[in-house]
Amino acid sequence: MSESVTSNPLRIVVLISGSGTNLQALIDQIHQGEVPARIVAVISNRADAYGLRRAEQAGIPARVLSHRDYASREAYDTALQAQINEYRPDLIVLAGFMRILSDEFVRHYQGRMINIHPSLLPRYKGLNTHQRALEAGDPEHGCSVHFVTPELDGGPIILQASVPIDASDTPESLAQKVHVQEHRIYPQAVEWIARGRVRLEDDNVLFDGQPISEQQRRYRAKN
Repeated sequence: MSESVTSNPLRIVVLISGSGTNLQALIDQIHQGEVPARIVAVISNRADAYGLRRAEQAGIPARVLSHRDYASREAYDTALQAQINEYRPDLIVLAGFMRILSDEFVRHYQGRMINIHPSLLPRYKGLNTHQRALEAGDPEHGCSVHFVTPELDGGPIILQASVPIDASDTPESLAQKVHVQEHRIYPQAVEWIARGRVRLEDDNVLFDGQPISEQQRRYRAKN
């Protein structure tokens, strides 16, 4: 199957809660012409998220929808879904969005929502991944881009990158090394989706129409 690009850039809505470094990496790659996509909105559940400023500086609509204004997770997700749908996105990118999403919300965007997690999934789902990798004595750590499913950090993996763990590493130094890889593989995964190379079908990631291999899932610059 040959590489293809849709006639129109992929429309992306990015959800954030914090500083937005992965958002910035994606903005930069799109601006450089590496990713045939357009970020049509950035939405945060926190008004103080620095990523909102990054969006504004890039001329991207930035909106706040605080979860504190809703009585339940389901009510918030219903409002969030309505706000997202105003922008008619092709893809939802979770970039440090610190909310557990309801099953109904996730199923609505099944195959159209991706996340990046700071571990080599399926190891270390959830929080404190750097500390847990150090405590386990792992020789390597890393990050994973995956499609979002109702299982927390359990969706099919698109792309991973690893870093060696040194004896001198702390959770902070390890996080810094992993962040470098996150900023490489997240735009790469979005590029694959934008070019029609990667899609989710029956809970399986297809790469150029075939089940993705372990070799393809490991990051290599400009595949």
